[in-house]
Amino acid sequence: MAGLSTHILDTAKGGPAAGVRVELFEIVGEKRSLVCDAVTNDDGRTDTPLLNTDQMRPGTFEILFHIGEYFTTAASEENKTGFLNVVPVRFTITDAAQHYHVPLLASPWSYTTYRGS
Repeated sequence: MAGLSTHILDTAKGGPAAGVRVELFEIVGEKRSLVCDAVTNDDGRTDTPLLNTDQMRPGTFEILFHIGEYFTTAASEENKTGFLNVVPVRFTITDAAQHYHVPLLASPWSYTTYRGS
């Protein structure tokens, strides 16, 4: 099933990051348009895909993970920090018939991402 999904894992605590705002933008030339705005649930995922099968299309997209507030309010006392704020991940969808999964693995001090399945 095609679509675009995400989830966020707090690698410092070893579990999902709940309550993180996630914005998806489509980039066309110099123009950036908001496609959706969501918040992660208790499992660190959005309740619905960022793009469902009918919305999938080739193009350049950017997810903004607003992780800073999570690490200053929701994280444990020993992991509170003001270092990371908003993590941007820009990527290209080339085949709209495929599923794209863009997870964020984050600690208060670093992050990584990859194309999942």
